[in-house]
Amino acid sequence: MKKINLHQIKNNGHLVFFSIAVVLFWLKTYTAYRIEFTLGIDNTLQEFLLFINPLSSALFFFGLALLFKRSTKLIIIITNFILSFLLYANIAYYRFFSDFITVPVLMSTKTNAGQLGDSALSLMSPYDIFYFTDFFILIFLAFTLYKKVTVENKKAFKVVLLFSITIFLFNLGLAEKDRPQLLSRSFDRNYLVKYLGAYNFTIYDVIQNIKSSGQRALADSSDITEVENYRKANYTGANPEYFGKAKGMNVVYVAMESLQSFAINYKMPDGQEVTPFLNSLANDKGTFYFENFFHQTGQGKTSDAEFLMENGLYPMAQGAVFVNKAQNTYHAMPAILKGYGYYSASFHGNYKTFWNRNVMYKALGYDQFFDADYYNMTDENTKNYGLKDKPFFTESMPLLESLPQPFYTKFMSLSNHFPFEMDPEDTDFPAGETGNKVVDQYFQAAHYMDEAIEQFFNDLKASGLYDNTVIVMYGDHYGISENHNEAMAQVLGVDEVTPAISAGLQRVPLFIHVPGLEGGVQSQYGAQVDVRSTILHLLGIDTKDFMELGSDLLSKQHRNWALFRNGDFVTPEVVSVKGKCYDAETGEWLENSDSCKEISDKVNIELQMSDEIVYKDLLRFYHPEGYTPINPSDYEYIAPKVNKGPKNEDSTNEPKEESTEGTSEEQVEEKIEE
Repeated sequence: MKKINLHQIKNNGHLVFFSIAVVLFWLKTYTAYRIEFTLGIDNTLQEFLLFINPLSSALFFFGLALLFKRSTKLIIIITNFILSFLLYANIAYYRFFSDFITVPVLMSTKTNAGQLGDSALSLMSPYDIFYFTDFFILIFLAFTLYKKVTVENKKAFKVVLLFSITIFLFNLGLAEKDRPQLLSRSFDRNYLVKYLGAYNFTIYDVIQNIKSSGQRALADSSDITEVENYRKANYTGANPEYFGKAKGMNVVYVAMESLQSFAINYKMPDGQEVTPFLNSLANDKGTFYFENFFHQTGQGKTSDAEFLMENGLYPMAQGAVFVNKAQNTYHAMPAILKGYGYYSASFHGNYKTFWNRNVMYKALGYDQFFDADYYNMTDENTKNYGLKDKPFFTESMPLLESLPQPFYTKFMSLSNHFPFEMDPEDTDFPAGETGNKVVDQYFQAAHYMDEAIEQFFNDLKASGLYDNTVIVMYGDHYGISENHNEAMAQVLGVDEVTPAISAGLQRVPLFIHVPGLEGGVQSQYGAQVDVRSTILHLLGIDTKDFMELGSDLLSKQHRNWALFRNGDFVTPEVVSVKGKCYDAETGEWLENSDSCKEISDKVNIELQMSDEIVYKDLLRFYHPEGYTPINPSDYEYIAPKVNKGPKNEDSTNEPKEESTEGTSEEQVEEKIEE
């Protein structure tokens, strides 16, 4: 065996140590790509790009350590930990959201920290220590074989930097060949990670966010013209049969957390219905049930759904409007209805800072926000993200009855939330039998929510509000991600979840009940962006002068397709997933489809128009006739002395403003009058 040359290690050890760090990190990252992420590798070129894309990042970041004499090893080790932590954070995030962390998501953690504990822990595995193995190896080497290495090498740094840039440009060139205009047209972060890597994507994301901040500063009133022309050309007029049929009625929205349409009319192996009450509504001619309705949320999930429903605009491609664009001007439902005498309120069994709602609701024009400080937040009443649905709806009723009419209100359910674990005393409904804990628990949580909603309906009827209230209930986003497709194939009774089936699983239920109006099952395709114009037209308010991008679901001219925030779309005939077109019925790949290209062009333009409005804050330059602008400083959500139980310590870090025993309707009414 050849004797180790200690002199050689001393003189060149920093380069050997550097090389070991690069290779270990490179291979670890590639392994993580293959194990953890579903990136849709379709050909040999994409496989090659996935293999080499971590290399340029590793060379660049680790190469910086070569500039330092006495800290080379330490900086390499610290860099490894930071990059490893970023990789693992993306892995944990992807396990639920099938998406990658962006700068706006990181910014939102200061708002939502403390809310995500149970969900985050459920996504972790003891085997995840593998993603830090190279970190521990480097520490071991630094204190043993390479303990005496202190030599710097700035010349080596220049070579490494040049090599990393060359590899990146080579990578980008091949990526552009396989996916033209990758950086300028892609709405899907999976593409960027597949072609450029997770670390290069993070750099790209930082640049995009800096660019976004500059867009608003440079925008002026002329920028609204193109959007206004687009809006006028694509306006969908109301259906005379339904226009104004709900004029003057109260409006109640119910966000059904994580409820997907496959649960409607679904039966367990023993024959029990998962959502018997919602099933009765779906089969009731007195209620509109939209069976081909899709969510369009991005990284903001529930908050994105709120934004879509109330503004008729699409959420951000990265981050959440509620967190990153709360300072914008909006023409939201609460603000529009204020001009017609409506009082607005939102009900949510979580604390007001979650997803920055206490700030965003002011921009939307909400008169009142009943957050967790209005509810009995005892340990037995809370789970996951706040108040359980049954006590939430029960305790909301006196608050709702105290409001002046007509009112526009929104209720946010919480119990049917990932990881869908229920307290044993809350349900005796059987779990699924797929062997996947998340999927199996989903049925129990959905059933509990169904019971809570039935209870809410009964309370509305008993209060006398039911006969003069439009009730809109919608699934806010998917609950079961693509990472559980194997179990979902069992649920759906198919061999595998194909791309077309996966797109179909983005269906969420939409129910619209209008007293005295016949509805029934609606088969037209639509999505969350379309609800606002539908409801406003039912209330007798024409939307032609408002800057929204939805299409009235009940209009005879309604467009029969729905897009997703990443640029995918669905129609009755074709489905587009990650740039590929499929037959909607057979799931067969359609290599060349004119109909797909035509709708794809419309989708890209539509998303571009929405982004223009949101990123540039263009509504500050637009003044619809008869609309009174909202001044957010006119609103303040200060809870009266109503909290009747100890705060759930896992729910928030926000200090309780006031806490006492009990409240009365009179106290709430006094607060509303203030």
